[in-house]
Amino acid sequence: MSNCGTVLLLALILTRAVGAADWPQWRGPDRTGHVYAGAAVPTNLTSEPKILWRLKIGDGFASPIVAGGKVFYSDNSDGQETLHALNPGDGKELWHAAIDQAVGDQQGPAGPRCTPLVSDGRVYAQSMKGRLRCFSAADGKPIWETSYTKDFSAIFIGEKGNAQGASRHGNDGSPLIDGDRLFANVGGTNGESEVCFEKATGKVIWKSQNDQAGYAAPVMATIAGTKQVVVFTVDGVIGLAPADGKLLWRYPMKTTYARHVTTPVVFDDVVVVSSHQIGLVGIKIARAGDNWQATQCWLSKDSTMNFSSPIAVGEFLYGLGPSQNFVCVNIRTGKQMWSKDGYVTGSGDHAHAAFILMGENILALTDGGQLVLFAADPREFKEHGAAQVCGRTFCNPAYADGKLYLRDAHELMCVELRAQ
Repeated sequence: MSNCGTVLLLALILTRAVGAADWPQWRGPDRTGHVYAGAAVPTNLTSEPKILWRLKIGDGFASPIVAGGKVFYSDNSDGQETLHALNPGDGKELWHAAIDQAVGDQQGPAGPRCTPLVSDGRVYAQSMKGRLRCFSAADGKPIWETSYTKDFSAIFIGEKGNAQGASRHGNDGSPLIDGDRLFANVGGTNGESEVCFEKATGKVIWKSQNDQAGYAAPVMATIAGTKQVVVFTVDGVIGLAPADGKLLWRYPMKTTYARHVTTPVVFDDVVVVSSHQIGLVGIKIARAGDNWQATQCWLSKDSTMNFSSPIAVGEFLYGLGPSQNFVCVNIRTGKQMWSKDGYVTGSGDHAHAAFILMGENILALTDGGQLVLFAADPREFKEHGAAQVCGRTFCNPAYADGKLYLRDAHELMCVELRAQ
């Protein structure tokens, strides 16, 4: 191999290594809440982890991400939902760009609620009002945009009348990228519920279904041997063919306010979602030729999850139960393996915790701003340290290169988590 070829190969390997170490979207590299393979992770947590930097920010519930040597977050800056790019070393701003007018409701202050995502040098940001914008990750220059309300049949009316899902509290479910395509929960009820875009240009590839958008982020999964987009909408859970948006299966779920928030978790051929009214549900997906079937295989009221998304570790699910308690659930049966309270400070509908799998342990960030590291063990709850790091928060943190990036109501900060 020539010297030029060797240099090119090394550059490609390094690029892939850096990309693999990123936290470029909602819930990490593959939307499961798992850190990237081979990451150095702590096995215990000191009570006073080192805070490398902190930055005053505006209102918002959108989680930060890390990609391509930059930290991205969005907030309310001077009445605009605004996307910011920072230097991860010191938190200094590199650029910022307006996304849309900031709006609020009775559930929180005006500000963005959708986590941005990065792919191939582009960063995508979606506003509460349904404006999706694509920027250059290098300098923030706009590349393309679309409006769910102007370009499709979606509506956003806020808390007036009988609004449900995204039409009530905004477009919160972060779009999904797979290959050269971007899948968004547009929420149009005229065959424009789910829309697939060409990620580089914004060109519409297909449109499908009539569901209003819920608050949950879509995921890509292989179920019954078939790759598909899984979406938790106002009307239920659906599986769509990525190539053309064809409906493969549907599991209806109707609730009063359509508070459908949890990111779908897939284990084997079981899809798990939760609603505060119905409970935690395991849905068995089966295929016979061209015919698909989605049936409930179990329902757990004891492990109901509201708007905190759980993570799966093998056949066990770890999340936040209905009594502000950490729970472990067997995904095959729905049986609750254990429950542990005493960590989450919120109550009722306002309790939250975010979960990240780190090797053999799970790191939780509670709504009270406490980090808790505990064993991913279905036999018992075993803590490996806890630390108070920030104020009240409802956001998921991002983990990259031994550092945790998180936000509360007033600050964004970088916390060092040393591998032990």
